[in-house]
Amino acid sequence: MLFLDFEKPIEELYEQLAELKKTADLNDDVEALNAAVSALEKKITTTRKNIYSNLTGWQKVQLSRHPHRPYTLFYIEQMCSRFVEMHGDRCFKDDKAIVGGIGKLDKHSVMFIGQQKGADIKMRQYRNFGMPNPEGYRKALRLMKTAERLDLPVVCLIDTPGAFPGIEAEERGQAEAIARNLFEMAKLRVPIICVVIGEGASGGALGIGVGNRIFMMENTWYTVISPESCSTILWRTVEHKKEAAEALKLTADNALEFGIIDGIIKEPVGGAHLQPEEAAKILKRHLKKELVALKDLSKDELVQSRIEKYSKMGKVTYKTV
Repeated sequence: MLFLDFEKPIEELYEQLAELKKTADLNDDVEALNAAVSALEKKITTTRKNIYSNLTGWQKVQLSRHPHRPYTLFYIEQMCSRFVEMHGDRCFKDDKAIVGGIGKLDKHSVMFIGQQKGADIKMRQYRNFGMPNPEGYRKALRLMKTAERLDLPVVCLIDTPGAFPGIEAEERGQAEAIARNLFEMAKLRVPIICVVIGEGASGGALGIGVGNRIFMMENTWYTVISPESCSTILWRTVEHKKEAAEALKLTADNALEFGIIDGIIKEPVGGAHLQPEEAAKILKRHLKKELVALKDLSKDELVQSRIEKYSKMGKVTYKTV
């Protein structure tokens, strides 16, 4: 089990538990041993609840990047009885950082689109660490347009440290690809549900982040820049990333307070990485409920409500001259 730095008290309790279980063969008093094990397990549960009930912004950033945290394809595989992946943007190539296709979510046929990071070093390199190139966003748009023709709702699962910042990405029109997606998603005539399942950084997240409903899982973040990049710009060093995380107001609670998202999807205590199958069940229930709610809206109402949703974000002050 991998522990983050703020989980040190939990790690120490697990070490005590492991040592206690090692003495099982040497201890004749089985009842006393079982009682001690049970007491430690309860203490672990209580300690974990206490720690996770008051996480800082930086701690939630750490959780969103946990190497064992479930990614897009895991959620899709767990939630769908059938999934057919679709490839390519029909312009340049197939970007492995963005995955998508049609999945069967019980009785709902859904077009899924999301960033995929990869579960180990080789797969992370293959997936470009979840940082899409322009062809990834163009693939996503192609799948959205396909969903519109087939009258299928779109579900976007957001998990990216940002769009790929390489020169070749800029040469192929990274900014235009993201901007085009924002424009086209605003007027797509099918329901769109977006969920931040990990990291939601900058235009890389926004490129598949315009929807009728926007949600964040409990231990995720969503903002214009990563804490490290923000710290580098403001303080000329990465050392102030914790302060930057607090200043950015990047947690799900902050986004809900500001009216950026419609709700927070709870995770199992300790984070989605501890009980990934349970996290997938929670997400599935939430998606099904929202799909049913959006089903009754006409195509014109879907587009209008989406435009109104984004028009209400932020505060505007008018001055009379």
